[in-house]
Amino acid sequence: MAAELARVGADAVFSYAGRTADPVAQPLPMRVGGFGGVDGLRDYLRAEQITHVIDATHPFAAQMSWNAYHACKAEGVPLLSHERAPWVAGPGDRWQGVADMAGAVDALPDHGARVFLAIGKQTLTPFAAKGANHYLLRLVDPPGDLPFGNVSVEVARGPFDLAGDLALMRAHQITHVVAKNAGGTGAAAKLHAARALGLPVIMIERPETPVRLRAETLADVMIWLDHQSARLGV
Repeated sequence: MAAELARVGADAVFSYAGRTADPVAQPLPMRVGGFGGVDGLRDYLRAEQITHVIDATHPFAAQMSWNAYHACKAEGVPLLSHERAPWVAGPGDRWQGVADMAGAVDALPDHGARVFLAIGKQTLTPFAAKGANHYLLRLVDPPGDLPFGNVSVEVARGPFDLAGDLALMRAHQITHVVAKNAGGTGAAAKLHAARALGLPVIMIERPETPVRLRAETLADVMIWLDHQSARLGV
């Protein structure tokens, strides 16, 4: 999306949450960090004279989506959600759907499992309740202190491929995979590898987000922007 907006010369800014130390550079002006809740985002929209907002956050960044919804509604700024489709289990998959992190913890054995915990670093603490399992983490940045000690860490940035994830799971003798249903292609290889190895996947479903206008494809996003610009006479 950033590349397309830059190509057409859109006056746009790309906002990162600041979760990683070295975010990928974008072909648009970038800002990094939070806004300070709904009120802070409202202030930003006014100060920068923002006329449109595209919520393209991670499907599990629900708080940001709610903040954008309330701030845009209060300021009268058109809002579009650009959301990739969720993953869907196919033939050969052994998925167990759970509602949240607590459900994922409950679904794991009490001990003896070797778990590829593919959920990032923000929500690891609940898994300390089953610290007798061994956990493999794959993170963009070194994690610092962790809530459990029986752990291996791979520092890597996606996208990942099937061959690499098969090799990773075999090397660590993985018995279970825990994943967020983020959708998209960049992190889907672990699911294909789990299918090939016959491993169970504990799939955490997406949190609730506001009901708003949504676009799944980049083409639909650009059509929406064109229509909005025409309405404003831009």
